[in-house]
Amino acid sequence: MTRLQRPAPLNHQTPTRAWPETSSLSRRSSGRRTALSAMLVLGMGLGLSLTGVAARAADITVSAAASLTNAFKELAPAFEARHPGSKLLLNFAASDALLAQIAKGAPVDVFASADQETMDRAQQQQLLAPGSRRDFVSNSLVLITPLEGGLPLRSLADLQQAGVKRVAVGKPEGVPAGRYAKGALEAARLWTAVEPKAVYAQNVRQALDYVARGEAEAGFVYGTDALVQNTKVRIVLTVPTEVPIRYPMAVVQQGPNPVGAKAFIDFALSADGQAVLAKYGFGKP
Repeated sequence: MTRLQRPAPLNHQTPTRAWPETSSLSRRSSGRRTALSAMLVLGMGLGLSLTGVAARAADITVSAAASLTNAFKELAPAFEARHPGSKLLLNFAASDALLAQIAKGAPVDVFASADQETMDRAQQQQLLAPGSRRDFVSNSLVLITPLEGGLPLRSLADLQQAGVKRVAVGKPEGVPAGRYAKGALEAARLWTAVEPKAVYAQNVRQALDYVARGEAEAGFVYGTDALVQNTKVRIVLTVPTEVPIRYPMAVVQQGPNPVGAKAFIDFALSADGQAVLAKYGFGKP
């Protein structure tokens, strides 16, 4: 099975400049010139360093759930146009994987999770700026099959059919969509029958790909994911979940750009930001 490729750590360090050593001179005038040259070089190096810091100050690193990939890629240029000089750096993965990166000190400004449980853990670990957490969109869980040659499934109970050999689902231990799917199947008393058929994905987009490529007869993804591949998958039904699926977003406590982080969250909640998110199937929070 394909393993999740963990995004490479973001390196925002300013390259250091190597300064040439000056040899000692016997004459006082030469010594003065040497000292002056050293000061000039030091001043230039410091100026370049401060310029680099100023440039990086406009960067805003956003770690977001995989299901937000398409929407945030369109949201980014709209935000940058509204905030000249700002640059969004986007990092997508399963919510739990992103939380693990942040907990280990990744330089992230904004964390956007696909479920409340993961954000609750971030809050418990004191990784979020107090008062910055906001729900910004809602979503739904759906059961999908391949559009071409898919089985005529109509209900969750149909997953018990002999023709259904593989069901793509995010790993419940690390993928919110997988937890929602497992909970729905347990509520329907079907988890025991479906679990042996489960093909576990490292994030919801991988589960979508399994079905889109015909490598699984059915799968659980978000409604927004199914829209992305609507020429390759069809939605069988919207799956009832125990709790509504609402995505929270927050400023990371130790992030390097808290002002930019707040500006991005405010933009996502604005009318313009919500219009972009709605275009990709997300509902209001």
